[in-house]
Amino acid sequence: QVQLGESGGGLVQAGGSLRHSCAASGSFFSINTVGWYRQAPGKQRELVAATTSGGSTNYADAVKGRFTISRENAKNTVYLKMNSLKPENTAIYYCDATVVVTYTQKHYWGQGTQVTVSS
Repeated sequence: QVQLGESGGGLVQAGGSLRHSCAASGSFFSINTVGWYRQAPGKQRELVAATTSGGSTNYADAVKGRFTISRENAKNTVYLKMNSLKPENTAIYYCDATVVVTYTQKHYWGQGTQVTVSS
């Protein structure tokens, strides 16, 4: 079984910064693509940023230049650094990882962490 443990959410004033962590634990061979998603109240879950096993990254237009996704493969951990936060970034943030387990790949979700940005 694979688990994704998230940490790093919280309450911050507009213009502030936070860093999320998503750490994979359990039995698996490797981690492929990892994405950070968010879901604001009354809205659908949307992709914020993603990184592949090769290190490629992509970002939603709304966060380009402010958010940075990175990974530390030795720790099976992916980070999302969020700078210049805005009230509209308030949401629950989730990580999603495609993990290689025996003979196949599976998707796993983290438990989600709340980010609240006050104006």
